[in-house]
Amino acid sequence: MSKSTSSTKSKALKWSAVFLLLAAVANAAAVPQSDAVAFETQSQLQQSLGLQKIPAVRNPKFTENGAAAIAKAQAKYGFKSTHATGPVNDQVIGTTPAASDNGDLEYLVQVPIGTPPQTLNLDFDTGSSDLWVFSSKLPASSKSGHSIFTSAASSTFKALTGYSWSIEYADLSTASGTVGTDNVNLGGLVVKNQAVELATQASASFIRNNNDGLVGLGFWNGQYGNTVKPTSQKNVIANLISQGTVPANAQLFTTALYSSRDSASSFYTFGYVDQSLVSASGQAISWTPVDSSLGFWQVPSTTTYVGGKAITQSGNTGIADTGTTLALLSDTVVNAVYALIPGSSYSTADEGYIFPFSSAKSLPTVTIAIGNKQFAIQPEDLIYGTSKDGSQYFGGIQSRGDSSFDILGDVFLKSVYAIFDQGNTRLGLVPKIEATQHLTGRDE
Repeated sequence: MSKSTSSTKSKALKWSAVFLLLAAVANAAAVPQSDAVAFETQSQLQQSLGLQKIPAVRNPKFTENGAAAIAKAQAKYGFKSTHATGPVNDQVIGTTPAASDNGDLEYLVQVPIGTPPQTLNLDFDTGSSDLWVFSSKLPASSKSGHSIFTSAASSTFKALTGYSWSIEYADLSTASGTVGTDNVNLGGLVVKNQAVELATQASASFIRNNNDGLVGLGFWNGQYGNTVKPTSQKNVIANLISQGTVPANAQLFTTALYSSRDSASSFYTFGYVDQSLVSASGQAISWTPVDSSLGFWQVPSTTTYVGGKAITQSGNTGIADTGTTLALLSDTVVNAVYALIPGSSYSTADEGYIFPFSSAKSLPTVTIAIGNKQFAIQPEDLIYGTSKDGSQYFGGIQSRGDSSFDILGDVFLKSVYAIFDQGNTRLGLVPKIEATQHLTGRDE
């Protein structure tokens, strides 16, 4: 690994500390009155209910696979690659190339469900609205390596007779089962009578993964919601709102995702904004209206800067999706990005763009518009992992294929503190300032 000298690191840390102090002072006067009022409401709620940050832990057993990451997004949103030939399938998603070298590709969150609480490691996904878990009703062969929810052990669980759920993706991976309701704890906010989907069947791609299910944090509006039948059930955020658990200024959740190279730890909050991160940015929160009509956190994103050059795409939108690891952008943008990375090329074996380890020293600056404001992707995050043969890097930005919108996954979200304000149907962002921002390359 290439390393900075100790003196360079020391200077960088000193300047970072100075910047953070100045930013905090500047931001104290920059917070709009409406946000200040909301912060006060949230602080009171936080104190009265004892709300806490929920750690989002990097999955240490997750193995990066660029082709699989693209395949999952294709399956999730139903788009097709403009490069690859042939359908994506469960076998492709299950393939395992060289081990990950950055360890921050998937985040798991511990969620207590039931009474007494049973804690499962779940994936928080703003691109869906189901809450499903590995259950005691699965075959023994499907339970290995997973924490299991046993509904019979919870005094607050109630079965929904005649209800079922089933998820089937275009990659042929499936999960299905029965449905009941129970209490779900999100950092101190208790969602009562929440629909919990119990898996009685799960295909190999789900079983191979280390998460014990998923919490969908997309929008629920009846038509676009979860897969529960005969009647779709509200997701956790919709229930928090309808049950009157949180006031209007606190009907939100936030996410701060950090890399393994950062000293800070990733987390989610529910019901309040971490004001320290907003202050550290030196900026007021940039709010953008969300189009929730399809159940997604979809926002206008009409301009991207690549290496300082603007690429404008009239009417373009992007979906903020914590359940997708990559940033999937239009071919126009992707081609511009890799044109500035020496030695980069499209790899049919990897079904994505790769580039030499040596090119990590000269990665371009890429900023993406969310509403009227540009947000930069950290250059380090243009590196997703390695190619299948381990000889090059696999890019964190890849093609969205024939999709009509961008998918802004963790590669983008790691650079911002994101506030998902469902009560006001808007997305708030500030840059996430990190004292350890630097580029760690690989020896040539």
